[in-house]
Amino acid sequence: MQIADRLSQIRPSVTLAINTRAQELRAQGVQVTSLAVGEPDFPTPPHIREAAKAAIDANFTRYTAVAGIPELRRAAGAYFERHYATPVAPESIIIGAGGKQCLYTFLQTVIDPGDEVLVPSPYWVSYPDMVRLAGGVPVTVPAGAELGFKVTPLMLENRVSDRTRLLILNSPCNPSGAVYTDREFMHIMRWALARNIFVLSDEIYDQLVFEPARMTSAITWFAHCPELVAVVNGLSKSYAMTGWRVGFLAAHPEIIKKMASLQGHSLSNVCSVAQKAALAALEGPDDCVREMRSAFRRRRDLAMDIVNAWPGAVCPRPDGAFYLFVDVSALYGGEISDSTSLCSYLLDRAHVALVPGAAFGDDRCVRLSYAVADEALADALRRVGEALAALARQ
Repeated sequence: MQIADRLSQIRPSVTLAINTRAQELRAQGVQVTSLAVGEPDFPTPPHIREAAKAAIDANFTRYTAVAGIPELRRAAGAYFERHYATPVAPESIIIGAGGKQCLYTFLQTVIDPGDEVLVPSPYWVSYPDMVRLAGGVPVTVPAGAELGFKVTPLMLENRVSDRTRLLILNSPCNPSGAVYTDREFMHIMRWALARNIFVLSDEIYDQLVFEPARMTSAITWFAHCPELVAVVNGLSKSYAMTGWRVGFLAAHPEIIKKMASLQGHSLSNVCSVAQKAALAALEGPDDCVREMRSAFRRRRDLAMDIVNAWPGAVCPRPDGAFYLFVDVSALYGGEISDSTSLCSYLLDRAHVALVPGAAFGDDRCVRLSYAVADEALADALRRVGEALAALARQ
C-alpha cells in the first residue's frame, strides 16, 4: 500500500494519548471534565438557526458559486466596514468551510516549495503542518510567558532569510489569548511590509477581546497594501457556529480568483444552508456576541483567580479568546518531564483533560479552555490545583 510522501511531514498528534486515556476512564465510569475543546459551550443563536430552517424550506439546497453566494461575500466585506471602518469589495472575499479551510487554501495558493513562513510560537496547532503540506518551511519564533507570548519585530528579524515569504499573525492568539496592542501590531506590520513579507492575519477571535484591550485588525493595512496582506475570519467562535463550517478570507482579487479555482477542485462550495445561516449572523443583531463575550470575560477572571494559586504556575492574563496558556515547567522532574506527561498525570489524578503545550510549540505550558459552565470550570481547576500541589510535595 502506497501513502503519499507529503503526509509523512505531518506530525502525529501529541494529544492522542490524552484523548485515548480520557476515553478509557469514561468507559470505566469516571467523570472526566474536558477543558481541551476550543469551542463555545453556547448554542447557536436562534435567528441564525431559523435562517437555516428557512433556507431548507425554500429548497436552497443546490450548488452555489464556488467563492460563496454573492450576498454573503458582500456581508463579509461589510463586516470589515462595520467593525473596522474598512469596506472590502466582494471580489476580495472568498467563503470557505471554516477559517481553517480558508487558511489551507490560501497557503496552497501563495506558497511555493522551499518558501519560509514565520510562525510566532506558541501557535495554533495546524499552522506548521499546513505550511509543510504547501511545500513551505515553517520557521518558529518563540515568545514565552515572560514576553506575554508576543513577538517583536526584532525577534522576527532574527529569523528572516532570503527565502522568507510570509508571516502568520494570530491576535487574539490560540493558545495564549494574547492580543497585540495597536502600537505592537503597527510595528510588526511596518516591519513586514518594508521587507516585502506577506502578512496573513488570523482574526477568528476578533470579537472575543476583553476591555480595556482593543482589537487591531490587519484589514486597515489590506486597504492600503492588498498585494501583501490577507485577513481570515469566520463564524465559529464569535457566533457559536463551530459545526456550521463557514469562514471568510479577504485578499487581493487575483489571489481570491486562484483560491476559488483550487477550491472548485476540492470543496466546490460551502454548504448552501450554512451560507444562509452565516448571512443571518453577519447581518443580524450582535447582542448574542456581546453576551458571550461578557460570559467569557467572567470565566477568564474566575479561572485566573484559581490558576494564580497553583504551585509553580505562571500565566499572563489573556486579553482575548477563551484559553489560558499556563507555564507549569517549574513542576517538571522525575516522571513528569514534559507537558504531555503532566497532562496524563492530571487526567489520572484530577480527571481533567488539558492540552499539552507541545502541540502549540511550547512544551513548558499546558492549555485549558474556559468555554465551559462556571461551576464546572471552577471545580475542574480546583482539582487540577490539588493534583499539582501533591506533585509539588513529592
